[in-house]
Amino acid sequence: MHSLNEMDIFVMQWVTGISGSKKKATVVGLYGDLGSGKTAFTQAVAKVLGIKTTVTSPTFVIEKIYKINYKQSTGFTHFIHIDAYRLGKSDELVRLGWNEIITDPSNLIFIEWPERVVDSMPIDHIKLKFTFIDETTREIEVLQ
Repeated sequence: MHSLNEMDIFVMQWVTGISGSKKKATVVGLYGDLGSGKTAFTQAVAKVLGIKTTVTSPTFVIEKIYKINYKQSTGFTHFIHIDAYRLGKSDELVRLGWNEIITDPSNLIFIEWPERVVDSMPIDHIKLKFTFIDETTREIEVLQ
């Protein structure tokens, strides 16, 4: 991506292509170094979902929950943004109510730094890798 406009176009296509589960939340792991675009991507997704509140990285509060106001039916009613950078182990995520939020299929959950809580990540979560190329360019790769 060479601009925020390119990211917005990519995000719009990506979000409309997400199909949620009928049995559990959809979890997206955002992998990449500081400054690689994880939060900017999350903000763009929130915008597409119709979230009017300013979305910032929940580094110090760990988790933020937003109601989705998306005009088209995505099947999601809540967008949950988690920053696991300050968590020492998966147990800390569980204490935040992880086991409850991942069972609700109406939740779309984005986790920055998922490698910090790898034991709690669903094996089938969507994996996006962000790479800083230069001041104006980021690469987003969908991992298998």
